[in-house]
Amino acid sequence: MSFKRHKRMVAIVILMILILIPVGQTYAAYPILKIGSRGDQVSRLQSELKNRGYFNYPRITGYYGYITQDAVIRFQRDNGLAIDGIAGPDTLGALYQSSTLSRGGSITRTSGDTYWLARIIHAEAAGEPYNGKVAVGSVILNRVSSPQFPNSVYNVIFEYYMGIPQFSPVADGTIYNTPSSECIRAAQDALNGIRPVGDATYFFNPSKAAGTWIVRNKQYVGTIGRHVFYR
Repeated sequence: MSFKRHKRMVAIVILMILILIPVGQTYAAYPILKIGSRGDQVSRLQSELKNRGYFNYPRITGYYGYITQDAVIRFQRDNGLAIDGIAGPDTLGALYQSSTLSRGGSITRTSGDTYWLARIIHAEAAGEPYNGKVAVGSVILNRVSSPQFPNSVYNVIFEYYMGIPQFSPVADGTIYNTPSSECIRAAQDALNGIRPVGDATYFFNPSKAAGTWIVRNKQYVGTIGRHVFYR
């Protein structure tokens, strides 16, 4: 095949791909807005969030601070989006184009559930007994099933409140470490319905955190290894 003919074929393939991309899903034109961003795009974001009841500050500021981030997080949670507090193409596309994504109450299951569940188990309980690993996975799944939390494994793990991740491995980056084979097996057992701590939705390690709010407001379920579990 000649070089010129090869170039023509490549050009044709690229053109066909561009034609087949659904126009409604092309969000590349949207900016990425996050903490510290300023300008008209931020003002537009705040206005739309305010119209939907998420942005509660008295006026539009054009500055992306923690109040705007919290509003974005709540919008992402309610619309089944990745919860990272950043208004990127997917979030802005859903916000501006009235995307019909899953909302709270309807549990979303994906092929990545085992993958992310194994990662949070590894990050939180790599040194815990096997039953404790499964228990951490079951807490995540109990949250998915609860109307008080996001409706997918990924969004429960990456949930933020007032700009703070709900799980420390998200804050320190250990959520991205490769899980052990035992943690993967624990994730699978949790997904298959094994519940060592029943309907618990909270856990913490008393040697690392006081857990004061949990102790005062939630019911103690049990202790496995170094973790205490509450519902």
